[in-house]
Amino acid sequence: MSPTDFESLLEIISPQMGKDITHLRETISPNVRLAVALRFLATGDSYTSLMYLFKISRQLISNILPEACEAIVEALKLYVQMPNTPNAWEIIANDYNELWNLPQCVGAIDGKHIVMQAPFNSGTEYFNYKGTFSVVLLAAVDAHYCFIFASVGCQGRISDGGVFNNSILQKKIYNESLNLPSPKALPGQQEKSPYVFVCDDAFPLKDNLMKPFPGTHLRGSP
Repeated sequence: MSPTDFESLLEIISPQMGKDITHLRETISPNVRLAVALRFLATGDSYTSLMYLFKISRQLISNILPEACEAIVEALKLYVQMPNTPNAWEIIANDYNELWNLPQCVGAIDGKHIVMQAPFNSGTEYFNYKGTFSVVLLAAVDAHYCFIFASVGCQGRISDGGVFNNSILQKKIYNESLNLPSPKALPGQQEKSPYVFVCDDAFPLKDNLMKPFPGTHLRGSP
């Protein structure tokens, strides 16, 4: 994260993280609290490692992290919003067509493993195929890489397709409650085609989900 982005985020969440100065001692400042939280979220460092890095006790770190995460979610929740009208989806589709030559695409979906230490008594619940422990971030982004949907928390042992099948996004796509634009003909075609999310092989092929054609294919000469 750049210093500018850090300062911008700090300015937004400072009112929720600021602590009054007592007559006994000065409390941990909001910028240090935010730095601790971002370091933990980015690296998964243990509380002991953070304690030596920031010179803050593990007990205080255990209080800082939930507070900082709640402040970040509250401050940024308006920045991750899924369109709810056909016109809003159409804007995303136009961007995909202009920037990536993908007509009638309204988003790209994928999962990301967030590496972490295995929770106590969790067995292999969070153990993934890469040989690490993780939770899965499922996200959909627009043509500018901006999030329009995000869900994190599923155990790492679950595949991207499994995470998707248990997500709110899947339910909304399947029950057609996203208010996507009505199907229309692609350029040079007469038959109408639906608006779609693009995804990889881990996801199912549906009317509004487009994935690569399965199998091995011959490639043309360079």
